[in-house]
Amino acid sequence: MRGVSCHLLLVVCILLNLSEAGPQKAENCAKWCPDNSICISNRSCECKPGFSSDSDSNSKLVTSPSGSCEDINECIQPDFSCGPHAICENSEGSYSCTCNLGYKLLSGAESFANMSENTCHDVDECSSGQHQCHSSTVCENTIGSYTCHCRPGWKQISGSHNEPKNTICQEPLFPTWTLLPTAHSQTLSRFSVEVQNLLRDFNPAMANYTIQKLIEAVDKLLEAPLDIETQTQQVATLLLSNLEQSLRTLAQFLPKGPFTYTSPSNTELSLMVKEQDNKDVTTVSHSQVWMKLDWGVTAGTKSSENGYSVAGILSSPNMKNLLAKTSLNLEQRRAALEDFYGSPVPSITLKFLSNINSIFLTNTDTEKLTSNVTFKFNFTSEKIQARQELMCAFWKDHDNGSGYWDTDGCFMNDTGFCHCDHLTSFAILMAQYHVQDPRLILITKVGLLLSLIFLLLCVLTFLLVKPIQSSRTMVHLHLCICLFLGSLIFLVGVENEGGEVGLRCRLVAVMLHFCFLAAFCWMALEGVELYFLVVRVFQGQGLSTWYRCLIGYGVPLLIVVISMAAVQMDGYGHATYCWLDFRKHGLLWSFSGPVAFIIFCNAAIFVITVWKLTSKFSEINPNMKKLRKARVLTITAIAQFLVLGCTWGFGLFLFNPHSTWLSYIFTLLNCLQGLFLYVTLCLLNKKVREEYWKWACIVTGNKYTEFNSSSTGTGTSQTRALRPSESGM
Repeated sequence: MRGVSCHLLLVVCILLNLSEAGPQKAENCAKWCPDNSICISNRSCECKPGFSSDSDSNSKLVTSPSGSCEDINECIQPDFSCGPHAICENSEGSYSCTCNLGYKLLSGAESFANMSENTCHDVDECSSGQHQCHSSTVCENTIGSYTCHCRPGWKQISGSHNEPKNTICQEPLFPTWTLLPTAHSQTLSRFSVEVQNLLRDFNPAMANYTIQKLIEAVDKLLEAPLDIETQTQQVATLLLSNLEQSLRTLAQFLPKGPFTYTSPSNTELSLMVKEQDNKDVTTVSHSQVWMKLDWGVTAGTKSSENGYSVAGILSSPNMKNLLAKTSLNLEQRRAALEDFYGSPVPSITLKFLSNINSIFLTNTDTEKLTSNVTFKFNFTSEKIQARQELMCAFWKDHDNGSGYWDTDGCFMNDTGFCHCDHLTSFAILMAQYHVQDPRLILITKVGLLLSLIFLLLCVLTFLLVKPIQSSRTMVHLHLCICLFLGSLIFLVGVENEGGEVGLRCRLVAVMLHFCFLAAFCWMALEGVELYFLVVRVFQGQGLSTWYRCLIGYGVPLLIVVISMAAVQMDGYGHATYCWLDFRKHGLLWSFSGPVAFIIFCNAAIFVITVWKLTSKFSEINPNMKKLRKARVLTITAIAQFLVLGCTWGFGLFLFNPHSTWLSYIFTLLNCLQGLFLYVTLCLLNKKVREEYWKWACIVTGNKYTEFNSSSTGTGTSQTRALRPSESGM
């Protein structure tokens, strides 16, 4: 009992003390407690929840009158988080969690206190009407936000790209389709109106229908005859350009993937629509063409509004009707072609082997692509003949609206694949190079035929007319024989029709080399004979027959043998003609060197001869009239100029193969050399004319005395006076 009483007494004492302590604390509370705190005793204060002592952020007690309570930023505490898609917002003495912009709580409340209460989810501003996109754009929801972009085929005209509020777009732009308004063509006018009406009523949901109707309208135009005879190239250029622009725009409204269409006129269209950031190697094809490209080139440096890119191929069999008479640009290749064929290329004939295929992409800057595009065209296979080339060509616009075919930037390998670093309209062409002027060819063939006839008459005359046979006639005879053989071989065998340098072509080149060198050697002997006859008339009659034959045939044979040994027949024959290939091993000098030397020597002899004859005319017959003397001297000079081969000197001045008039003069003079020789060596020779008349009299049964009596009026003095000129013949 005593122990229990003691414990009770202790409890009563404690309670009494506590009851007295309360009033004491209130009476003894510190008057200096700062804001946002409560008094604990007369010596300390305690900061309220959400605040801490400025002297120790981990303590709430303020023990000095200079102390204060500072707000605790719960949002930066390392062990605190509001959870995903939310942000913590600090307030004085407290905090709150709110969802990010574009998110909201499932409960609809504005804020929450901790991560366990986080139910933030994305808000679809586009479907809920909470966006600010312009009416010309389309709203697209994104995680936590939205974007405003143009509809497929529409173009952005102001504002930053795909940004809310300030993006404005305009409807699809199609070309005007006004083809040559100055041509006054009713066919083109009706076509333009039809296409413009079709595109004016365009419905994006029916893009495939519009594409089909557009192609059919173009087919109808190309199949009907145009009511204009000229400017067809301008029409084709505008038509191809407008088609590409329109199809490029219409393709943007098609669903992703391939699209193909074949019209009743067999015009084929193949399209591929894919994401523009796709980096795959893609193929686009139909029955006429196959194309492979890196998809990255389809968009280029500009991004399309809907994130898709387009690659298309349009193959039109009827477009060739407008481009039948077109040219090929040779500016980049002319020098190489002329070097290969050994002569100018004045004209080219083009033949279409495939349809005209227009290639277009979303990227409109296709003049120089970052990577090549590979094509394989379906075309008519033909055997390539001489001076023909199979090429992959593209249509290039002129500034005046017309155009031409070009191959710059494209090449075709042996397997028929085309590789190009740019895009436009393409076709497989067969180019026929005409390496000679057709008028020159006609002059050459006609002239050589005449020369062959008259050279043969010369040979028969020198062999059968006994009164004129002499050492000089022997030189005339061999000169005509060499020219006859050379001209005959040249006429029938110089053209290399097959384009391949075979044994036949090499043999023809060797024979031509020998025959023409021999002809020039006999021309040199003509000069030697003339020198001895006129200049050294009292000192002998020139070389013996054996020396003449040794020079006339031995020298050219030696040159040909040395040339063949030097080049091993490689320089004989060419892809265009069966003659010397002067590009190889310096073979030029094996012919041009001796010819130039002979021409210069004979020219010197010609000048000396004319000068000597001028003085001799005055000595022999001083009473001859000046006019007759000039006429006889002129005829003699022309005759010797032709016999000595001085006309070939024009060829030494043909440095530029494009010298048209010089080429005509050279060809005309030398192809007719046989005719000139017959006139000068036979018809102008009195003895030959008398012998011809005698033969004619025998054939016709007349007496030769009739000719003799009819020619007595010429007089002996004149005959003597003309003998120096005749001897010079």
